[in-house]
Amino acid sequence: MADSAPWDSYKKPDDAEVRKLLTPLQYKITQKDGTESPFDNPYFKFYTKQGIYVDLLSGAPLFSTTTQYDSGFGWPAFTEPIDMKYITLRKKFSFFGEVFEVRSKTSDSHLGDRFTDGPLPTRLRYCINSAALRFISKDDMEKEGYGAFLYLFK
Repeated sequence: MADSAPWDSYKKPDDAEVRKLLTPLQYKITQKDGTESPFDNPYFKFYTKQGIYVDLLSGAPLFSTTTQYDSGFGWPAFTEPIDMKYITLRKKFSFFGEVFEVRSKTSDSHLGDRFTDGPLPTRLRYCINSAALRFISKDDMEKEGYGAFLYLFK
């Protein structure tokens, strides 16, 4: 991969511009730390295609279908991100035990939460809002500038 990808130098626009770029739901989720309805979002059972999920604003690569699984909770769930350098975790207080808010490091967008009740080998469940993501199919990754991540599907 090149030393510098476009998302590595991403500068988040001001709030007025972000509001123009996002739908009201996407804005509520990513900028106001919201949560979309379970079982009523486009990626919670999106298993028919291989590909990656990127940050809706910055385009940073976040998660892959190779680590996606059905957690039964109604949101897309992953055992790990593509690369932790694009994720920020913030500890939260919860009656669910140790929970971390998951944010995109490049855009500071709220993505979801990380729990410790996932499957082996990580025991982690990254529970992520569909409204914070954009899916790029494996077939389109090269032309969209994500060819360096095709190794995930070998």
